[in-house]
Amino acid sequence: MQISKNSAVEFHYTLSEGGEQLESSKNSEPLSYIHGAEGMLPGLESALEGKSAGDNLTVTLAPSESYGERVDDLIQRIPLKHLQGDTKVWKPGMTAMVHSNQGQHQVTLVKVGRFNADCDLNHPFAGKTLTFDIDVLTVREATSEELAHGHVHSEGGCGHNH
Repeated sequence: MQISKNSAVEFHYTLSEGGEQLESSKNSEPLSYIHGAEGMLPGLESALEGKSAGDNLTVTLAPSESYGERVDDLIQRIPLKHLQGDTKVWKPGMTAMVHSNQGQHQVTLVKVGRFNADCDLNHPFAGKTLTFDIDVLTVREATSEELAHGHVHSEGGCGHNH
């Protein structure tokens, strides 16, 4: 089966910039998404269109096709209690998740005070030309429930209530 609108796709990826690996899914769970549901970078989605399980591909995306260009003065002071991450002690250079009216965002801490942190709101990969090495694992039709929720469900359902 080829990847097309409403396909449920599972793949492993390795992400690099200029030959330096930034992250990889190879030692953990593969990434899954519904093709055409706007849950994937548009440049990756167009490269995956028409591919099948077992296909391998390399895709290089300019910042305009991935996380955008860096904006130098995109710094915001955020109360520490709003930062989400795996740490009790925040330090400059760490990344955290923040929920806002526009959804969930990844931020990088620039300066940390007692109650607030100055955070860079640029995505950590903004301004980078990124190369994805992709191994397509599975392709199937998404279920009607998955299409309604906008994401792929693991075995046993999606684990959240609507």
